[in-house]
Amino acid sequence: MRSTVRSLVLVTLAAAAMLLSLPGTASAAPPAPGYDVSYPQCGSSLPRDRAFAVVGVNGGLSTRANPCLAAQLTWAWGSSGAVSGQPRAQVYLNTANPGELRAQVTTWPHDGTTPYGTCDGSNSTACSWQYGWERAQNSVVAFFIPAAREAGVDGSPSRYTWWLDVETMNTWQSGSSAALARNRATLEGMTTYLTSQGGKVGVYSTGQQWTQIVGTVPEGSTLTGRDSWLAGASSASGAQAACRRSPLVPDGEVTLGQYVQSGLDRNQSCD
Repeated sequence: MRSTVRSLVLVTLAAAAMLLSLPGTASAAPPAPGYDVSYPQCGSSLPRDRAFAVVGVNGGLSTRANPCLAAQLTWAWGSSGAVSGQPRAQVYLNTANPGELRAQVTTWPHDGTTPYGTCDGSNSTACSWQYGWERAQNSVVAFFIPAAREAGVDGSPSRYTWWLDVETMNTWQSGSSAALARNRATLEGMTTYLTSQGGKVGVYSTGQQWTQIVGTVPEGSTLTGRDSWLAGASSASGAQAACRRSPLVPDGEVTLGQYVQSGLDRNQSCD
């Protein structure tokens, strides 16, 4: 009986070894991660193995262009596209609302018809919305399209996901619910412009920063239902865990989790 059992064990082990050696039976290697890059990576060697890439259109401020945008768009379109649900090349915009410092900036609007009424140059919700619209328009027309043309890649905004980068390091209004509403209006203006060009819009932040800058997004806002890209993790498993957190906006979905490894921003698809 003992020898019979031993023979059966040996046969079973041999069969398992044969299956593992057959082509296609071994576990497939996971796809390369996604990355996001922008002006800090200008002149740096970027990863050759990437499933998808998100490129910053701006140079840290919404009024500035990323000086190596064309080269980074070329690199992004060279991604494998191996992750289902994540386009090979995506982009993001820096955001801000300097309404409380409007006397110190030259880009604050003085007119415009908005969903919040007419902009008259004041620190109002209407002018905040107009500011967002104009910053998005300028980023697309003055920065993105010329860079895409230089890179020889698709320059149609409708072919891209546009992430709005919302971080406390940029200039925002604060101190009241009205200030948060003005910040929110800026993002709504940006969203409205980008969607008018056929682009898909998502929002990037951490939960803490989003709450501090934007507050609660009401139903009916153009931000409602947008995908969320959550930052703040330090590992792939942490980024994957972020996929199970609440989205930044009502009726939205977390589709990307970001983590930092070896000095590079990497991204885990929640699909």
